[in-house]
Amino acid sequence: MKDMRTSNDPIGDFLTRIRNASMALHNFVEVPYSNIVFSIAKILEKKGYIRSALVNTKGDFKFISVELKYCNKEPAIRRLLRVSKPGRRVYVKKEKIPNPINGLGLCILSTSKGILTGKEAIEFGVGGEVLCEIW
Repeated sequence: MKDMRTSNDPIGDFLTRIRNASMALHNFVEVPYSNIVFSIAKILEKKGYIRSALVNTKGDFKFISVELKYCNKEPAIRRLLRVSKPGRRVYVKKEKIPNPINGLGLCILSTSKGILTGKEAIEFGVGGEVLCEIW
């Protein structure tokens, strides 16, 4: 198995592993576990961008096994964009939440109500840190 060292940017690492695995047409990818990454993966599963995200362990090590989704041998995820980075955080008010591709994409935020999609954040009336955009 590949080395599963943790990263300084677990969200960026997660998005990069998903992007690389989907471009290589892999069915599964494993990423180191963190609460925030698992929350993002569950949103992607709920919105239909991936088939499943399950937490597994090997010894003392926890990881997330992500089953990728394809339509006619094309990845369901066309683009993953990390918006807020460790060196440059991007925060928005509820009125300025991004709407990728006029609502066809998905914006994921870290808010006071937890990890939410842009639409959920608008419904709750909260802004927050824009983690990533997906379409």
